[in-house]
Formats: sequence, structure tokens, C-alpha cells
Amino acid sequence: MLVRAGCFDESVTDPGKVTRVCSARREIAAAPETIFELIADPTQQPRWDGNDNLAAAAVGQRIRGIGAVFTMTLTNGSARENHVVEFQEGHRIAWKPAEPGQDPPGHLWRWELEPLDAARTLATHTYDWTQLTDENRYERARATTSAKLQKSLDRLAALAETS
Repeated sequence: MLVRAGCFDESVTDPGKVTRVCSARREIAAAPETIFELIADPTQQPRWDGNDNLAAAAVGQRIRGIGAVFTMTLTNGSARENHVVEFQEGHRIAWKPAEPGQDPPGHLWRWELEPLDAARTLATHTYDWTQLTDENRYERARATTSAKLQKSLDRLAALAETS
């Protein structure tokens, strides 16, 4: 099994040398379509969330393209609207979370799936806060590490490999 995690720190650090893009990667013994369904259906996201931050999502919000907005309830009871900004069915999806009714403050969650063969996929999970404008969110952004992204990947793999 291929597992890689790390934070990139060349052109994506702030003046205090804080890394603003973290990523983790692993091979999953499942087809990209199986994995993508677990990501693109918000009701499934709390099952694999390595940040232990997601509680629930209403049924019927399956993501189908750029411009979609899906709502998640967090473990603290608050809601987040997630604005889909990248989408390629079965391969790539990214969203920017926001407070309900507000514009996204600039951080982004991305999933990329690369088929290795019919039953294996290389999955990459990235958190990018290079465009985050709300300084009140910086502390939490800094706390999102490649290890947390790896935890999401590991949980996602466990679900996908038993589907």
C-alpha cells in the first residue's frame, strides 16, 4: 500500500513560515467510482471524516457538479454550506465551506482519485488555505495537518474496501 503525507511549503507559506497546503495520499483497494460515491454523498462524509468535525447531512444532496452547494451539520451543532468549485465525476471534487448565507472565506478541501487498475485507486486529499481571508479561522486552519487528512483517507479506505 502506498501512503504519502506531507505539507508543501515553498510558495504556499505565510511570512511566519506556516504551511498553508497539506496533503495526504494512499492507495485504496477499490474502484474510483466506489470511493467517489462515499465522498460525493454528504450523508456518507461523517463516516470517514478524520477531523471528527462532521455530524450529519440531509439526504438528497449528492454532488453533481460545480456550483452545487451542500449543507453539513457539524458536531458542535452549527451548519456549513459547502460550495463545490471543482468537479469531475469519479475523479475530482473540491469545495469551499462557508457560514450559511455567507461567501466562503477561502479555504478549500479537495479529493483526487487516480485509477491504478480496475480495483485499485490512488486517492489524494488536500486542505488548502492559501486564500483564507478570515484571520479568526487561522488557528483552526493551522491545526489541520497531513496526519488528519491521512486519518480521513484511512477511514475512507476502510469503508470503500468493504463496499
